[in-house]
Amino acid sequence: MALSLTACGGEQGELSQWMEQQKREVKPSVQPLSPPKKFNPQAYGALAGVEPFSTQKLSVALKQEARQPNSLLAAEINRRKEPLEAYPLDSMAMVGSVIKAGRPYALLRVDNLLYQVKQGDYLGQNYGKIAKISETDVSLREIVQDAAGEWTERTSALQLQEKAR
Repeated sequence: MALSLTACGGEQGELSQWMEQQKREVKPSVQPLSPPKKFNPQAYGALAGVEPFSTQKLSVALKQEARQPNSLLAAEINRRKEPLEAYPLDSMAMVGSVIKAGRPYALLRVDNLLYQVKQGDYLGQNYGKIAKISETDVSLREIVQDAAGEWTERTSALQLQEKAR
């Protein structure tokens, strides 16, 4: 056992000598850091400008859009809003349908309240107008802004929700 420890000790000495030799031979080449640039503070000048996300700016833009003669949005802006237009579509659930006086009605649950809607009613936050009501879904057309800023129509639907047991 003592013999094996002395053998390791000899290798340890050679290793230490080699490390010392490498330290002497290798000269590090570190480039000095450049001095930091002087910081010149600037006053924030856009504070007096128009806030890009203000509701006033948005309402002005919507009114300008409504004044254009062939705008999809023109008729929608000038009409009176209905109560279900305050809620997004994903917060609504179709829970049933009924037929009264030969007309189909859908039953929608919003915030744990039940609403009865018919074809032509408006719902959702994208000027959604109900186009068709069937036993299993409510089809509607919405007016949304595309990536280019143009107003276009799209179709959406609310499906009948089965109650989980």
